[in-house]
Amino acid sequence: MPAESISGRGATRNLTPTRFNLGERTAEGDWLDQVEALDGVTRRRTTVTVERPKSIITRNRSPDIGFDRSVNPYRGCEHGCIYCFARPTHAYHDLSPGVDFESRLFAKPDAPKLLHAALSQPGYDVAPIALGTNTDPYQPIEERWEITRSILEVLVETRHPFTITTKSDRVLRDLDLIAPAAHEGLAAVALSVTSLDPAISRTLEPRAPAGRKRIAAIKTLNEAGVPTLLAVAPVIPQITDHELESIVAAGAEAGARGGFYLPVRLPHEVAPLFRAWLDEHYPDRAAKVMATIRSMRDGKDNDPNFFTRMRGSGVWAELLRTRFEKAVKRYGLGTTRTVLRRDLFRAPDGQQLRLL
Repeated sequence: MPAESISGRGATRNLTPTRFNLGERTAEGDWLDQVEALDGVTRRRTTVTVERPKSIITRNRSPDIGFDRSVNPYRGCEHGCIYCFARPTHAYHDLSPGVDFESRLFAKPDAPKLLHAALSQPGYDVAPIALGTNTDPYQPIEERWEITRSILEVLVETRHPFTITTKSDRVLRDLDLIAPAAHEGLAAVALSVTSLDPAISRTLEPRAPAGRKRIAAIKTLNEAGVPTLLAVAPVIPQITDHELESIVAAGAEAGARGGFYLPVRLPHEVAPLFRAWLDEHYPDRAAKVMATIRSMRDGKDNDPNFFTRMRGSGVWAELLRTRFEKAVKRYGLGTTRTVLRRDLFRAPDGQQLRLL
């Protein structure tokens, strides 16, 4: 196949997976050069592969995360956020955490049926199911596949509590499901806003909706009675940290019930991809950005330890914490923490879905 242009993608390269001893994929001889000469360079297109997992609920035991189970309808994410901590998961498929993660996607159309079966199990212990914990449930391919919506239909049918975390105003499409659930105390949403500057967003998260659209979505959700949080995540020193106060102000004006922030994390293959992105788009400050990140991560690119990985340490981390707390107080951002009900759950009737 012809060599592909990755213009418009977040990652600037396609790293070969190395952590699982997978073989490097290279063209034989000068075959690739001959194809380029004949056919030119084509734009990388997004492909979707159907995945048939045997189960759909992922269990989590991390003590610094506020949920113990999640459902992910997709693998990979077309939003292309260069900082995405989920990028390394693509290496499990012998695919690159780089451009492959943004363009070689996996969809799980059986997710609603698998969820229905899991909720039907005798003795099922009810707790909120988190959507959007790995890759975004409202990335562009959801418009066609509608797997997230089908999952919500199962959760609404069974009156099961759920949370949604997304960077997309596409969540508003499902307001007809989310709002009634929220009115019963069964649903909450968090919108992640990294930057309000289109010039930054175009390279940082090139295929995600603009930050202002996400702020508008917060307003619409809250006006519909859906408790919605503002997530300033991640905060990137010398790239987006100067916007911290303005993002908090915008979220507060939109009526966000509460908010939180997270310093950028660079696990595994994310670190070299992020460095390459800095060299491409911010060469004038790349060294300073990485030096600041390392100062918050005990001198390393990443800190995998529980609790500190979510807030960082050192002078810079303390500065971010102080700025965020002052901004919350100054602009009146809510501090509500929504507790979802578990007592309304009703197990599915029989083996068939009523809504699907």
